[in-house]
Amino acid sequence: MATLRAFRALRPPPERAADVAAVPYDVVSTEEARALAAGNPVSFLRVSRPEIDLPDGTDPYSEAAYRKAREAFERLQRETPFLREETESLYVYRLRMGEHEQTGVAGCASLDDYDSDVVRRHERTRKEKEDDRTRHIVALRAQTGPVFLTYRGRDEIDEAVEGVKREDPLFDVTAEDEVSHTIWRVSGEAAGRLAEQFRPVPLFYIADGHHRAASASRARQELSAKTPRRNGEENFNFFLSVLFPANQVRILPYNRVVTDLNGRTPEQFLGALKEKFSVSEDAPASPRRKGEIALRLDGRWYGLLLPPGGAATADPITTLDVSVLQERVLEPLLGIRDVRTDKRIDFVGGIRGTAELERLVHSRRAAAAFSMFPVSLEELMAISDAKEIMPPKSTWFEPKLRDGLLIHEI
Repeated sequence: MATLRAFRALRPPPERAADVAAVPYDVVSTEEARALAAGNPVSFLRVSRPEIDLPDGTDPYSEAAYRKAREAFERLQRETPFLREETESLYVYRLRMGEHEQTGVAGCASLDDYDSDVVRRHERTRKEKEDDRTRHIVALRAQTGPVFLTYRGRDEIDEAVEGVKREDPLFDVTAEDEVSHTIWRVSGEAAGRLAEQFRPVPLFYIADGHHRAASASRARQELSAKTPRRNGEENFNFFLSVLFPANQVRILPYNRVVTDLNGRTPEQFLGALKEKFSVSEDAPASPRRKGEIALRLDGRWYGLLLPPGGAATADPITTLDVSVLQERVLEPLLGIRDVRTDKRIDFVGGIRGTAELERLVHSRRAAAAFSMFPVSLEELMAISDAKEIMPPKSTWFEPKLRDGLLIHEI
């Protein structure tokens, strides 16, 4: 069974929360982070992306960057000033984006569970990204952004969470992207009861934050080696998480754009596609169901529909639309064998909409764009349960959590 533990959060006071809260470090470039933090001395991006306060061209993975992160973290604690909870607590965390709403519970998941696959993953991590966040965690002795976990929901947890939401919140922040982040604190015996409700949950699944979780595990190894007398309850044995029930989580598509048609004209490319798909003209820009892919080519939208029975297989990976696209189009027709390394393909998160795909093709920055139907949570969990890895850039979770609101010191 999976474990959720209350913790003593380090956090900004409510009146400064909106200024401190920042987008996750890994969804913005250095230039974008610098622009977002401009004029805001307490933006948490100064901690999570410390190179923005160093000279242009500074290596974000240099020792100077991690020193700067530590300095910024200590300054924020003094000047904001940050507060440290007197008692261990859990937090109810609600996200609202337009008409979509999801509510989870923030606390600390167990790294023993992570290492033993009770916390399941679906994404392969990259060593250089693990190295970066491991060094960041160790430099700060803190986890500053939560891992987004999901689980198969339980009515008892939903009822407990709804009861908490009837109280006054600790934070109620609307970010610049108009996503609202509302957080309630649950302390004392109530926190214990809420944590207990998670004991029957057999598995947690990482939705977003694979590198954060992997880095927390590596940081534990490093800090454990420096702690001769250990009992397994040290803070570094747990990682900051927010757990949302699967039926509330929204996955958006992760769309693809390609820079060229591998020597084909648009007419030739369309002809090759008609040999593999049923192709319709003037199709919707967003596919309506699994098995459909929308293609933006030469100023028009086309619909690509798999022939009946074309994806009949028990393998949960090969039935994904992104897998079909790779196996039937990207590799055989466009010569793109490895989407991780090929510079001729790029990825556009579904939050940016199909208008961005149209813009890229119209401006000739892309020769064609593929609008995908989103992966389902059931597909993601089935792949995780099979101990398999999703194809790269398969899921885009939105809305995203904010860094700096709840910090787990280790």
